[in-house]
Amino acid sequence: MQAGILERVATGQPAAVQECIDRYGGLVWSLARRFCSNPSDAEDAVQEIFLDVWRSAGRFDSAVAAEATFIAMIARRRLIDRSRRAGSRATPSLDAGDMGANLGDGLPQPTAAAELGEDAQRAAVALDSLKPEQQRVLRLSIYQGLSHERIAEATGLPLGTVKTHVRRGLIRLREILSGSPAGSEEVIS
Repeated sequence: MQAGILERVATGQPAAVQECIDRYGGLVWSLARRFCSNPSDAEDAVQEIFLDVWRSAGRFDSAVAAEATFIAMIARRRLIDRSRRAGSRATPSLDAGDMGANLGDGLPQPTAAAELGEDAQRAAVALDSLKPEQQRVLRLSIYQGLSHERIAEATGLPLGTVKTHVRRGLIRLREILSGSPAGSEEVIS
């Protein structure tokens, strides 16, 4: 059985670094475009993210998460850090459309399927299968990088309810993506 890309990156195999960029570049680029105000900043962010992936590859544990999840979390954290360093909030400001009754209004939708990796496509489909309130809080958290407190402010939901929706939504996503028996049942609360 061939070692995963990140395991090979951690052992210093030069071809693995390029393979990692080829496989996950689209995912990282799509996240960077959401967080950065211009293409130049996005390019710089992508370079920083892959440098961090290279440095962190030894910490990857396939028993804990998929490679795409590991890389996406590094990317998200670095992008939030960059936004904070730049003196801005890690998220775009919310307008009234983000807080409206229509759960999809004003929220960024996943990038076109052709631009996303296979794992990201599966995750987007799984996210669409969640209950609407779980989708809403997870989109605000993942796509806009809002904290639980900011989500509560933006939606008018109590903080505890936001935390519950995030937790249950993430558990349900894990079930769906892992193909567990619960993944084939109706949407749970």
